[in-house]
Amino acid sequence: MKINVLAFGAHPDDVELGAGGILATHAMRGLTTGIVDLSRGEMGTRGTPELRDEEARDAAAILGCSVRLNLQMPDGRIDYSHESQLEVVRVLRKYQPDIVLMNAPTDRHPDHGRASRLVEEACFLSGLHKIVIKDGDTALEPWRPKTMYKYLQFYNLEPQVVVDISEGFEKKMASIKAHKSQFFDPNSTEPETVIASEGFFKSVIARAQDWGRVIGAEYAEPLISVRHIGLKNLEDLQ
Repeated sequence: MKINVLAFGAHPDDVELGAGGILATHAMRGLTTGIVDLSRGEMGTRGTPELRDEEARDAAAILGCSVRLNLQMPDGRIDYSHESQLEVVRVLRKYQPDIVLMNAPTDRHPDHGRASRLVEEACFLSGLHKIVIKDGDTALEPWRPKTMYKYLQFYNLEPQVVVDISEGFEKKMASIKAHKSQFFDPNSTEPETVIASEGFFKSVIARAQDWGRVIGAEYAEPLISVRHIGLKNLEDLQ
């Protein structure tokens, strides 16, 4: 199966928070989308890996994703070793995405920056013909995505692209709520965390509204471009 837009996250819920609206909007327009979680989020204060697996499946269905995978890298210790890169290369070659989304280059959680570097470097390695990756007995053909972007997370970094997600915003918020063990729940008896506070949940909405204001839309999500953005016509930016 070819995936048009494939989003990577260090943990389940990273993609929903940073780019859930983009995935939902593109899926609603007929593109195939998918999510690859690098870890199960097993070091998180709240929930269990098994519960988080279930929540991730529910969230992916809400966003209209065709696939959601988990590479089961160690939470809190994601690295960009060559072995880890090749795990990502296998996914890239199997699904041949045109657009890859990934974690922010630096963020409050150190896994995010490491995951960002891991996926970015794997996107390059995936195009090298002398790296041989097999799926069973079949060699997977080299593949390099056309474009790569990094979504914003806890820190406010400077983006180059802001995407109108008004069409998919409700699905974005529903997908976040699907991770019920992680976010605000007044009835929860688990320890409170930064992202489990009511204020954090409200800030997700406010941030999408504020980026929407910048581009004249109701809601939007910002992206950092890995490469320079090339155009044949300035009208493409309208």
